[in-house]
Amino acid sequence: MDKLKKVLSGQDAEDRGGLSEVVEASSLSWSTRIKAFIACFAIGILCSLLGTLLLWVPRKGVTLFAVFYTIGNIASLGSTIFLMGPMKQLKRMFEPTRLIATIVMLLCFALTLCSAFWWHNKGLALIFCILQSLALTWYSISYIPFARDAVKKCFVVCLT
Repeated sequence: MDKLKKVLSGQDAEDRGGLSEVVEASSLSWSTRIKAFIACFAIGILCSLLGTLLLWVPRKGVTLFAVFYTIGNIASLGSTIFLMGPMKQLKRMFEPTRLIATIVMLLCFALTLCSAFWWHNKGLALIFCILQSLALTWYSISYIPFARDAVKKCFVVCLT
């Protein structure tokens, strides 16, 4: 568990300076971080499931689906802030290897809500929900070494 904590918090070396000890002392404990991560991730999943259930509500179903599904994905993505911290999460999100996936994901979040509230286009909202799921999946697997390469190879094999 300590190794996982060190990897997620970015502490590769054993020696720490005085500043990092002060920051660590004033932040959440590791068990509190894990509990907050699980709670936030569970809330995200529940919001996404609730949105899926609300899809079949007459008239406002697609709008409710788009809103709850997007909130659920944002909460699930935000849950990792408890593991890594907000600044490290932002730095990692905008690294060159995940920059395109991050931009597409954030753009799809915004476009889903725009199509549900301002444009009132239900079909477009559904398309953007699908695209945000794909972008979030592609973004998530970027944290697994060689996972993107494996997915690309799988698609190449399936398409040929």
